[in-house]
Amino acid sequence: MTPSEFQQAFVATRVQVQRVIVGLDKVVDGVLTALFADGNVLLEGLPGLGKTRLVTALADAVALKSSRIQFTPDLMPADVTGTHLVGADDSGRKHFELRRGPIFANVVLADEINRATPKTQSALLEAMQERQVTLLGETHKLPAPFIVIATQNPLEMEGTYPLPEAQLDRFLVKLHLDMPSEDALVDILGRTTGSGEDKPAPALDGPRVLAMRQVVREVPAAPETLRLAARILLSTHSDNPQAPEAVRRYVRFGGSPRGVQSMVLAGKVRALVERGQSRQPVLSPEDLEAVARDCLRHRVILNFEGESEGIDTDELVRQAVSAALASTRGR
Repeated sequence: MTPSEFQQAFVATRVQVQRVIVGLDKVVDGVLTALFADGNVLLEGLPGLGKTRLVTALADAVALKSSRIQFTPDLMPADVTGTHLVGADDSGRKHFELRRGPIFANVVLADEINRATPKTQSALLEAMQERQVTLLGETHKLPAPFIVIATQNPLEMEGTYPLPEAQLDRFLVKLHLDMPSEDALVDILGRTTGSGEDKPAPALDGPRVLAMRQVVREVPAAPETLRLAARILLSTHSDNPQAPEAVRRYVRFGGSPRGVQSMVLAGKVRALVERGQSRQPVLSPEDLEAVARDCLRHRVILNFEGESEGIDTDELVRQAVSAALASTRGR
C-alpha cells in the first residue's frame, strides 16, 4: 500500500463514520489515528454525547467483529476475559473448555470503564498491551487487528473510580467529547428522529487495516525530529531543568516512554493523512505538535497543588511542547 492509498482509505473511512457521527470531526480523526497506529482510545465526555455510537459506527466502517462490555461495579474479570468451564465429551469424561469473553473481538467497546472496580479494570491490561489473554496459565492470542475503545464519564460524577496510571498509559490517545454546536445539534436531530437512520458502509477490512498499520511504521523520521519528541516528553517532568515553571510546580509524574512512542506513531499517521500525495511523507515537528495533547494529557499526573487548583493538563502539555521547540531552535 502506498502513502496515497493510505490517505484515500483514511478519508473514505472517515466519510463513512461521519454519516452517523456529527460535530465530532476531531474525535473521529483521533479514533482513526489510534486504529491505524495500533493503539487504544479513551473517550471522555458526559452521557449522551455519542461515545457508544461512535464505536459502533467505526466497527461498521471497517467491517470488523465488535463487542461491547458494559462496566459496572459488580463486573468480574472473568466477565471480560472469559473462563474455563467443566465440560464432558461423548464418553462422559470431564474436561475444561474455554468460554471466551467479549474481549475476543477486533473492536472492543469498554463502556463506562471507570464505573468498574480497579480489579476488573486491570483485566484489560494484558489485552491492551500484549494483545493476548492468559487464563489458567494458558496464553490465548486476540484477533488482529485489535483495538480497545473505552468510554468514561468525568470523575466528578457519582459512582466512578479513577483509572490506575498503569492502565491510562495503555491508551495511545485520550479524547474529549464536547457539547455539539447548535448547527450540529440540528443536524443530529434531523438524522436521528426521523423514520430511518443512516448506517456506515464498509470502507475497509481486517487485512487492509493491518496493511495500513505497516505503512505507518514505514514513515521515516529524522533524528532531530525524534530528539524533539523526546524533549517534549521530558519537558512534562517536573525534575527536568528545561521544563516550564508550571510543570515544575504542578506535576507529580510526567509522561512515560510509551507516551513518546504514541506521539511518534500518531504523528506518522497525521503525516500520511496531511501529505499522502507526496512521494514519501516524513514525520515533521508540526505533526508532533498537533498530536501531543491527545497523546500526553492522560499521562501527565498532577500533584496535590495542581489538583486543588484545577490545573488543565492540556495547558501543561502545550507549554511543554513550546519549551521543547524553543530549546531545539536555540541550539
